[in-house]
Amino acid sequence: MDEKKLSFEEAYNQLTELVKKMEAGELSLAESVSAYEQGVKLKAYCEQLLKEAELKIETLNVGTK
Repeated sequence: MDEKKLSFEEAYNQLTELVKKMEAGELSLAESVSAYEQGVKLKAYCEQLLKEAELKIETLNVGTK
């Protein structure tokens, strides 16, 4: 999966589902490790999108002062 093509909401939903499965014990050890790796990528991607949005908002706010 290429998380770079996901919207924030899609990436966040996928991350939430991975966490639910891991917490519920629905995955084998190998699947849990894979899910954790994917979760780390999704988390970083969501953080990146949030930082970009924050910078845009700050830029807009500076432009209106």
